[in-house]
Amino acid sequence: MKPAKPLIALVLLGVVALASASAWLYSRHNGKGENTLTLYGNVDIRQVQLAFNAAERIADLRVHEGEQVRKGQLLGTLNTTMLHEQEHRAEAEVNVARINANNAAGNYQRLKRLAEQHFISDQQVDNARAAADAAHAALLAAQAALEVAHKALSDTSLYAPDDGVIQQRILEVGDMASPQRPVYTMALNDPLWVRVYIQESKLGQVKPGMAAEVSTDSYPGKHYQAWVGYISPTAEFTPKAVETTEIRSSLVYQARVFVCNPQNELRLGMPATVTIALDQPPAADDNHCHP
Repeated sequence: MKPAKPLIALVLLGVVALASASAWLYSRHNGKGENTLTLYGNVDIRQVQLAFNAAERIADLRVHEGEQVRKGQLLGTLNTTMLHEQEHRAEAEVNVARINANNAAGNYQRLKRLAEQHFISDQQVDNARAAADAAHAALLAAQAALEVAHKALSDTSLYAPDDGVIQQRILEVGDMASPQRPVYTMALNDPLWVRVYIQESKLGQVKPGMAAEVSTDSYPGKHYQAWVGYISPTAEFTPKAVETTEIRSSLVYQARVFVCNPQNELRLGMPATVTIALDQPPAADDNHCHP
């Protein structure tokens, strides 16, 4: 029976060694190795409030909550009946002013030739020149008024400033719109980042531009290309919503890890895990999403 004891000890030693190796591999795989930093945060995006640049009743709204929109896409229009009437009046005034300016200029040139032949006085020529200048100024004023009318009409159309998703449709057809009343809340597709917090002890190991990977519980096993885009210059206490193994009262620095989201799978507020290899070469300056 005595030879069994060394055998048992050998087996136990093997089990301990195997467990240690598995723990080390698991730690390396999950970003807990010495050369890997794992951070936890939430997906964040830019939101914009879209409003018409004019005050009038809404005539048409073309998109609803959850719809994807493209940059330059028409989202809605205002009632333009009154503005079209103003535009027509402005066009008519431009035509009249142009005729008056042409007549005044022609009259000045005719009187100028007569004065050169000494048929009329210089005073008459001066009066004709002043009338021509006044008619030309009136034409410029009428053209400026027409441009204002054109601009007012263009302000009755609302376009998407960039690619994104309509999060909220605040007003409806028939509501009174104005520059102070948003019509839509829109989430931009780009930029999109994960808001994380770096412990003070790790701050010197992370630099803007470093490559990173982002993963979420919603899509297990899927990794998103990312890079460190911003690190706050000031420290703060760890927010209660951030899950770390350190004391929550320790000082941290907020960082933004920009992430590529080609299939629009990441959503605002989604919990995310960021993995950064600390032994990577110096960061490039042109980090961006690649197809």
